Amino acid sequence: MPNAEALDALRRGVMVKGRRTAPAQAELLAVEPQLPPRPVPIRYRENVSTAWLRLVLTEGRKRQVRRMTAAVGHPTLRLVRVGIGPIELGSLEPGAWRDLTPGELQALHNMLRRPTRQ
Repeated sequence: MPNAEALDALRRGVMVKGRRTAPAQAELLAVEPQLPPRPVPIRYRENVSTAWLRLVLTEGRKRQVRRMTAAVGHPTLRLVRVGIGPIELGSLEPGAWRDLTPGELQALHNMLRRPTRQ
């Protein structure tokens, strides 16, 4: 189970491939989220506890979440994206799609006009 030190490290940013990641919001979930079953099951070990984290990143590098959690000693077994920027998936099923609402399009447009962090 990730302890407070591991969560704090994720919140401060960790070294990944020689570069420090931007700070992330990291939270240990008290209850396992309701998710559709995976087509290929994840390894299950009766004597090894599983924890669910909610991470919110402000940058996106290749395999960043997996590398961040591994850097603090807790490898990622399942990764579920629930949103990108101001857009949240909500109840959208795997493989399904929908058109963006005018409000979502405006939120994306506003996000793109913000200056980027260097």
